[in-house]
Amino acid sequence: MTTAHAQTSSAGKVSRLLLIALTGLCTAIGLHYAMAQTPAVETALSALEVPAGLKIERFSDVSTLGAPRMLALDSQGRLLVSLSDTGRIVRLNAQGEAEVIAQGLNAPHGLVLLGEDLLVAEQTGVVKLPKQGDSWGAPQPFIRNFPSGGHSLKTLKLSPDGYLFINVGSSCNVCVEDNPTRATLLRYTLDGRPAGALLTVGRHAQSAIWARGLRNSQSVAWHPQSGEMFATNNGADNRSGQKNGVVDDDLPPEHLNKIEAGQHYGWPYCWANPAQPGQLMQDPNFVGETGVCQQAQAPALTLPSHSTPIGITFLHQSRLPDDLKQDAIVALHGSWNRKQPSGYALLRVQFRNQQPVASVPFISGWLQGKQAWGRPVDVIVGADGWLYVSDDLTGWIYRIRSL
Repeated sequence: MTTAHAQTSSAGKVSRLLLIALTGLCTAIGLHYAMAQTPAVETALSALEVPAGLKIERFSDVSTLGAPRMLALDSQGRLLVSLSDTGRIVRLNAQGEAEVIAQGLNAPHGLVLLGEDLLVAEQTGVVKLPKQGDSWGAPQPFIRNFPSGGHSLKTLKLSPDGYLFINVGSSCNVCVEDNPTRATLLRYTLDGRPAGALLTVGRHAQSAIWARGLRNSQSVAWHPQSGEMFATNNGADNRSGQKNGVVDDDLPPEHLNKIEAGQHYGWPYCWANPAQPGQLMQDPNFVGETGVCQQAQAPALTLPSHSTPIGITFLHQSRLPDDLKQDAIVALHGSWNRKQPSGYALLRVQFRNQQPVASVPFISGWLQGKQAWGRPVDVIVGADGWLYVSDDLTGWIYRIRSL
């Protein structure tokens, strides 16, 4: 070995040792650095179909810490991300570097900033993490006794008029629930008191139920002008349009519902009629009382069957092109039991006169043939005006911006 080779080898060993030490240090202090846009990342992103004039890039990779789900912004505009599978919450800085700010939680999902404190929806309740310096302290009970199991993840949102809304999904695919809070959206005051649609007096406890018949409404958003509340909802699996018929992959369609106080949205007995989307039809294999589908609320818009819509956000505060700003983006997490998978994409929901009129593709390509390499979960407009998307299959957070 020549002297030059020996010096190069020695320098290489030192570099590797420094890299190992740096990696250990980062892990010790709870930081995970987003990888650069490597050729492999660029190749993956090149498979995505993106509208002209826009670019999608990987902003962060948190896959070593957990699978990213719901997104929120802290008071300084930094992204907060729930990692439900590992019980963590991370905060991303402007470079996409992730700092663990909470751990040991029970399937944390929805996140809301209440003043400077952080509310986290766990599987069985909501906890509050009090602000301490530039981070948050240990979780304190805030709302208790949500049912566990089934659709166990709970989404938490703060309404423009100052209420907390919580999704409690069903315990099953199709059934009559024993627990009345299942398959609902619940409403609470900012101090954690139930504030449901039906006001009670006397000795009767106030209910938190705001809307029912929602199998699993994993995200909601409020129209920026009308203030009306829209919620994605995941329909039942393995259904048929005929009594004892074969499973039809195109039934039922997923729903985008306009949520109104006290309304019932059909599950488990009814779903949108594909031939007449403004009406509900009876599930022929799970029949409810006479007239139940006529009394329930039909969806504002139907979405592709079994595509699993989750996150929804309006684009009025974004820096994306002006023709998008009256619309919303919905993340389709993707199907699991269709012969031809559906979803694994972002949809643009077009609004006219403050009402949804159509859904059109926005970004697709995470599904290649029958194989998916990514699963979008949540969408949010960041403090910089660009659109951020979580993906719990790759473990990435994407940023969508103008060229």
